[in-house]
Amino acid sequence: MINFENITKKTYILFEEYLKTLGYDLVFSEFLRDQHGLVLRLFIDKDGGVTIDDCAKVSELVSPILDAENLINAHYSLEVSSPGINKPLRRLDHFINVIGNEIKVVLDTPLDNRRNFKGVLLGVNDGSIELQVDNQIYNLSIAQIKKANLVYKF
Repeated sequence: MINFENITKKTYILFEEYLKTLGYDLVFSEFLRDQHGLVLRLFIDKDGGVTIDDCAKVSELVSPILDAENLINAHYSLEVSSPGINKPLRRLDHFINVIGNEIKVVLDTPLDNRRNFKGVLLGVNDGSIELQVDNQIYNLSIAQIKKANLVYKF
């Protein structure tokens, strides 16, 4: 049986620092089954944005490492992509970079009978974020955040 979460975590750990040395930020990785089979997706970012050439370069560099590490004992596809405008906020530095902006947050477990929050990120401290929703301020633990994204204004 394939442990999707375990493979996702191991690939992130395997490539986070390596890609950083190449000028890329590994925003997140995911290993899943979709309609075409098993897929390992690496979402990368860099200053100035990611191009198709960047995705191709990273794919060519990580593919032999994945083969050598033999993390996935099944046929799968490797996809390298930009996270796009809905870039997820996952790490402390992601949140720090968007202080003062509006974000959406979904928690693993409810806080005050709610899991969904949308408000202005006021600050980040000690593993939590301070989010102003309407006129109320919430301190949300980053460890309890299931999903968070910047809200773009067009």
